[in-house]
Amino acid sequence: MLPPERRLGRVMELIDDGLYFTLQAGRQTGKTTSAQWLTDHYNSGERFRAVWFDLQIARDQPDLQKAFTTVLNVLDSGVTRTLADVGITAHRERLIDDPASSVLRYLQDLCARAPRPLVVFFDEADCLVGAAMVSFLTQLRDGYLSRRTTPFPHSIVLVGQRNVRDYVLAQDDRIAVSWLGSASPFNITAEATTIGPFTEPDVAELLAQHTAKTGQRFEPAASARIYELSQGHPWLVNALADQITDRDARDRSIVITAEHVAAAKDTLILDRRTHIDSLIRKLRDPRVRKIIDPMLAGDQTGDDVLDDDLAYALGLGIVRLVSGRIEIANPIYREVIPRALTSLRQLQIPAEPATFVRSDGSLDMPLLMSAWQKFWRKDGHLASEGFGYRESGPHLMLMAFLQRVVNGGGRVEREYGLGRGALDLIIEWRGARHAIEVKLRRDTETEADALEQVDGYLDKAGLDEGWLVMFDLRSTLPWVERLSTRTVAVNGKRVFVVGC
Repeated sequence: MLPPERRLGRVMELIDDGLYFTLQAGRQTGKTTSAQWLTDHYNSGERFRAVWFDLQIARDQPDLQKAFTTVLNVLDSGVTRTLADVGITAHRERLIDDPASSVLRYLQDLCARAPRPLVVFFDEADCLVGAAMVSFLTQLRDGYLSRRTTPFPHSIVLVGQRNVRDYVLAQDDRIAVSWLGSASPFNITAEATTIGPFTEPDVAELLAQHTAKTGQRFEPAASARIYELSQGHPWLVNALADQITDRDARDRSIVITAEHVAAAKDTLILDRRTHIDSLIRKLRDPRVRKIIDPMLAGDQTGDDVLDDDLAYALGLGIVRLVSGRIEIANPIYREVIPRALTSLRQLQIPAEPATFVRSDGSLDMPLLMSAWQKFWRKDGHLASEGFGYRESGPHLMLMAFLQRVVNGGGRVEREYGLGRGALDLIIEWRGARHAIEVKLRRDTETEADALEQVDGYLDKAGLDEGWLVMFDLRSTLPWVERLSTRTVAVNGKRVFVVGC
């Protein structure tokens, strides 16, 4: 456990200043732990009283009467647990008679009886929907605006995965309510704060706690690899370390290496732990798909993508901004996303991995690519149209095929981002590395452009040969002419060009 205040400095400043704001971060990044720690921290001091409420039980309940009956039950439970000396309101039944003001009056009554200014944390605040969410935010705003004359919380923190502007969306149709925007009832929010990831020294410190307790040591390369794969995401850091120390290397005399970390990463992905399953469900969200689909294809986003769509994907922790460029948040997500989108299709690919392994154990890339072309012609080009991710269908189909083959003794590493115009793949097979660049050839694209990009990719990878797979979206040629393989020399490198 790392000291929570290390990542909560800005949050505590806003609370001290009496502001209302959102604390948003992706799933399992420590939001609830932080809110509960802050509650205990303020209750142990002399300046504030604090209470934490978890609204998850009221999830997806649009009916006002039912939703706010549940919310008041949550408020009673939180007060009984944390503010027993203050006690619950004596007017609860009267409050629920008018659900549109029930939370407002409950908090007014609670603050009137509290001995010190009250700080309130509403966890899972973004789970309310429709009219219930609109009413909830409106009541908080009304209380905020009148708090100079009527008791109301000193500070309210809405804890969830989304910014408040994304709260008030109809559950199915995602239709913004009429006042969403600058006239929002919750335009009182000072700002959206987030919980930052662990730094690399944080990860090393966390692992050192295990060493101090058990004597089992992590090599520096293992610690660095955990940070590299997770990019400091708290759940991923702990899940990787837990998989290694509690399952893979329980003998405390074993020194943890980078190879242990790589094996743990594969286990997390294949087991589809709760966090990974949650990520996969988010990929079905149309707003997320509008960002991820062109990233897989290397294209720019479409004209229908709004700033809020990107902010939503960023808030969920699926993507991040690095030097002004949108990237998948970490290498584990980079691998999970295409695997998840193609998992069912992989099971239906007839290719047998052993077919493509030479007698010396190396991977027969020419044979593999020839088999891919045959599969693409027979089934793949049609199956790719069935993905929910239509723009990146050919890329996903190729990744499914490669993953199906390589699972037996290697792995596929992926790098993709918006606007680059290509998907980079590295097949790592028993010590050898095979670079593949994937391009969609459109009207304005030429093979020369693609070869220039693959040349740069090979330089970056430190390889002198690689593969360029070009899906010709313009082609009306018969398959016998369309499927081709040629060898091209580019700046002293050998590039195998595979036409599809």
